[in-house]
Amino acid sequence: MTTTICYPHTTDLASDDYLVVGLATCFIKDDDGVHEVNVVEPIPSAALEAIVKGIPTSYKVATATTLGSVIPGEALHLPECFPSDAQFCDDFVFRATASARTYKARSIAQSHIPTGTTREDFNFSTERKRVLNSQRIVKTEDNVKQHEYTHKVL
Repeated sequence: MTTTICYPHTTDLASDDYLVVGLATCFIKDDDGVHEVNVVEPIPSAALEAIVKGIPTSYKVATATTLGSVIPGEALHLPECFPSDAQFCDDFVFRATASARTYKARSIAQSHIPTGTTREDFNFSTERKRVLNSQRIVKTEDNVKQHEYTHKVL
């Protein structure tokens, strides 16, 4: 029997809907330097299909589960195969429900990781670091110099 999850805008989802949750290696930058953190994120079907094909990824491991096992109620439940120091990403519930919808729309993607199993054979790489708290500061020097007649009709 399936039960509907009591979150806004999820009337089309049930607690037994398929979901892939990944453990990503991200970084936080502060005054002391850059520190590594483990972040639990839902992986949408398109991203999973790309990762399975071998593109470099920050995901160490991914587990296929159900929406209700990760979001059983008001609190979030960390999958057992993930370390206890892992943190859930921002807007996890919103992103998890959106990801679950992608697997409903493209059910063939569920074959990459069957429910209840874990996959670790990804092309894991931290060459391009995912810095969570980075800020882009635009300076006047960054502007491209243009000729004085660029915006004039000649």
